[in-house]
Amino acid sequence: MTTNPLGSRRFRIGGISIGVVAVLAAVLVAGFDVDLSRLITRGFATRSLEMATPIALAAIGGLYAEKSGVFNIGLEGFMIIGAFTTAGTMFVLGGTSPTQVDVWTAILVSIVVSTVLTALFAVLLIRYKADQIVAGLAVWFVGLGFAPFTAALLWGSRSSPGLASIDRLAFGQSPLLFFTVLFVGAAWVFLYRTRYGYWVQAAGENPEALDTAGVNVNRVRYATVIFSGAMAGFAGAVLLAHAGNFVGTGSTMVDGRGWIAIVAYLFGNYNPVGAAAAALLFGALDMLNVQFQTVGIDVPARLINLLPYAAVLVVLTVWGKTRVPSVVGDPYETEE
Repeated sequence: MTTNPLGSRRFRIGGISIGVVAVLAAVLVAGFDVDLSRLITRGFATRSLEMATPIALAAIGGLYAEKSGVFNIGLEGFMIIGAFTTAGTMFVLGGTSPTQVDVWTAILVSIVVSTVLTALFAVLLIRYKADQIVAGLAVWFVGLGFAPFTAALLWGSRSSPGLASIDRLAFGQSPLLFFTVLFVGAAWVFLYRTRYGYWVQAAGENPEALDTAGVNVNRVRYATVIFSGAMAGFAGAVLLAHAGNFVGTGSTMVDGRGWIAIVAYLFGNYNPVGAAAAALLFGALDMLNVQFQTVGIDVPARLINLLPYAAVLVVLTVWGKTRVPSVVGDPYETEE
């Protein structure tokens, strides 16, 4: 008996829609007078897009790595390192009053640092065949410990003083948002419309065939893993550039967004456009707490802060049939 893929997809999307509606209904039932025209505003949309941007960037990097057969579970750690490196570079260059040149320079430095660290991480995974889950968790723990510790040495506190955020363009939008939109489109074209994108997909589905065709499988994997870490570091830099200061308390200012990025590309079925759409959903839910406070709705902050994670559970439950690349996690011995 065959199934209807379109009907199945509609069922999944319907389930997610029901989950979102259920959240709104719960707010109404609790007795809050919610005026949607006050809740869903242009400012809310702008902030949601900004919150979605780092998640989308990290998600696209992660899906490229996993498409090639390597699971980079260290996205959260690389995002923390990227955010701290950006803040630290800003402070070194401009003190507590960095210029916009300092902000952009700090972002570039963050990408370079993340790329170098991820290259070492890639060698560990691909050449020395380290357990990908254990190694990724190690990166997360290093980020959680190193960034706040170094922040305390640099500023005398686990968090930085106020630095600077990136200047907005027309309509109050961040230039990094426009870059991300273009990048999502470019990532889709590269993955599905170029031979290099086909190599990435083949490395995760049928590496033996790719090797037989004369393409070095491990080189493809090195490229995608390094790319994933660089994008996660960039995502952390974007988060910092929008916020204007580094927060190292608790789970740091990254606050689980690297983990949500993994769910975003799973939700998007390893498609850059789908991953970006999922990131927007999570970004909007993340901003609800601020929006409720803005319009004067007294909802417990802890309850609203749980919404992105509740959405993750809904996604994992309803959208549970994502097709994972065939050889994810399996080291590959190049045939001689």
